[in-house]
Amino acid sequence: MNPAPLRIEPTAPFYLAHPIWTALGLSMGTALAIGLGRFSYALFLPLMRADLHWSYFQAGAMNTGNAIGYLIGALTMSWLIQRWSAARVFIVGGLVGSGFIALSGVLTDSTAFFICRLCVGIANTYVFAGGSVLAAQLSHIHPKRSGWLMGIYYGGGGLGIIIPSFLVPGLVDLGQFWGWLHPWQLAWFGIAVVSCLALACMWYPGHSIPPVPPRVGAADSTAVSRYARIVAGYVMFGIGYIGYMTFVIALLMQIGMTGIRLNFFYALLGVFVLASSRIWASTLDHYKGGETLGIINLLMGIACLIPALIATFTEPSAAGPGWLAVGAIYLSGMMFGSGVLTAVAATTVFVKCNLPQSQWVAGIAVFTSLFAVGQVIGPTLIGWVSDGPGGLARGFMVSAAVLVVGSILSWTQPALTPMLRLKSKS
Repeated sequence: MNPAPLRIEPTAPFYLAHPIWTALGLSMGTALAIGLGRFSYALFLPLMRADLHWSYFQAGAMNTGNAIGYLIGALTMSWLIQRWSAARVFIVGGLVGSGFIALSGVLTDSTAFFICRLCVGIANTYVFAGGSVLAAQLSHIHPKRSGWLMGIYYGGGGLGIIIPSFLVPGLVDLGQFWGWLHPWQLAWFGIAVVSCLALACMWYPGHSIPPVPPRVGAADSTAVSRYARIVAGYVMFGIGYIGYMTFVIALLMQIGMTGIRLNFFYALLGVFVLASSRIWASTLDHYKGGETLGIINLLMGIACLIPALIATFTEPSAAGPGWLAVGAIYLSGMMFGSGVLTAVAATTVFVKCNLPQSQWVAGIAVFTSLFAVGQVIGPTLIGWVSDGPGGLARGFMVSAAVLVVGSILSWTQPALTPMLRLKSKS
C-alpha cells in the first residue's frame, strides 16, 4: 500500500506574511529618492559653492532644477503607473536615478549640473510617488498597522540622511588626500554606490505588492476643490521646508559650526526622520482631515525660526556658537527631522482615508504635482532673499512664515469620508 502523498500548504505572499519587512524594503526607495537624491545636496552646497564660485541664488537654483524635475515626474507619474504599474515605476525610477547621481560626480559646469539635478528629480519622483502608492496599498491590506507601516515607509528617508552625513565628509577628506581637483566629486560617487544598494533592497518588496484597482472612468473622481485647503497647505510646506534643507548646512557653517558638531546635527536630523514612524503613528491613525499636516507645518516653521534667530543675534566666532545655541540648533534638527517626511505621510493618509481606492494614484498625483510647484519656488525664493540684506537668516524667516501660513490652511481642512459614505449609500 502506497503512503498518502504529502500535502504542502501554500505559503502566504511576502507582503501578507511579512508586512514590516515589506515596508522596510519599500522605505529604501524613500532613502534613495529623498535622503540620497535630494537632501544630500545640502552637504555638497557649501563645498560646490566655494569651489565653483556660485552665489546663493545659483546654489539654490540647483535644487530648483531638482524640483522642476520633481514637477515633471509628478505630472507624468499617473500616466506611467496606469500603463506600467506602481512597482515598475518604483524600481525603474530608482535605477535611472542612481545613474544620474553617479553622473553628478563628473560635472562642474553649472548648466550641466542643473540638468543633471533635474533628471535626478524626475527619476526620484517616480520612486517616491510609486512607493507611496505601494505603501498605501500595503497599509490598506493591514489596517491595524496602517499608521505604523506608512511611517516606516516615509521614515526610510532618515537612513538616506544619516549615511551621507558621515560618508560625504569622509570621502571629501579622502579626495583631498588623493589630490583631487574637486574632492566633492568622490563623495557623489559614494552616494551613487549607496543608492545602488538601496535599489537592491527595494527590488523584491516592491514587486510583491498587488496593484491598486484602476479607475473605471472619468466619473470616478473627486473634485480637488473639496480638499483645496490641505493641498494649499502642502504647497506652503513645499516652499518652506526645501529652503531649510537646501541652506541649513551653509547657515550653520556661517555661524561657526563645523566638523563633528555639524556632522552630528545632520545625523541627528536623520535619526529623527527614522524615529518619526513611531513618533507620529498614532496621530496618523487618529486624524483623517488636514490636522496632522497643520501640526507638522507649525513644527517645521519653529524649526526654521530657531537657527534664523541664532544667526541674527549671535556674533560668529572661531570657537563657534555657545553650548546653549548648539543645543537649540540640535533641537531644530530634531523637530525638522521628525516632521519632514511625516508631512508627506499625512497627505497619503488623507488620500487613503478620504478617496476611493481607485482614485489613490490620481489623488497622490495631485498632491505630488502641487507640492512640486512649491519646491520649485522655494530654493530660488529663499536664495534670492538670502543674497540680500540679512542673508540666510532672513531667508529662513521667510521659510518659517510660509510654513505657519501652511499650518493654518491645513488645520482647517475637514475629512471627506462622511460625505463619501453618504454618496455611496444614495
